[in-house]
Amino acid sequence: MDRKKELKQQYKEIKIEAGIFQIKNIKNDKIFIGSTRNLKTLNGTKFALENGAYSNKILQKDWNEYGKDAFEMEILEILKEKDDPYYNEKEELEKLEEKWLNHFQPYGERGYHQEKAR
Repeated sequence: MDRKKELKQQYKEIKIEAGIFQIKNIKNDKIFIGSTRNLKTLNGTKFALENGAYSNKILQKDWNEYGKDAFEMEILEILKEKDDPYYNEKEELEKLEEKWLNHFQPYGERGYHQEKAR
């Protein structure tokens, strides 16, 4: 029983990091840029893709067509926490994701994103 308590405590102490990730199709070089408030959830992203349940239907279609071995997942940047009472992690993560979307321009033939209407 003590081992179970010890494992629970270790789990609680694991630092949760937010960040930006990329899923790249190595067959056609298309990329998907995503963000998460917990980078440990990337296994859940893979699980959703493997089960045909990912929210980006274009990426899901290619995953189904090419298979999981045609894709690489990579963390692009970890969000730096700030010791500021007005710090808004969600807003900062959105800004960081926008930075990477602007950098890679993963739209149309280059990626799995739809350009936003301006």
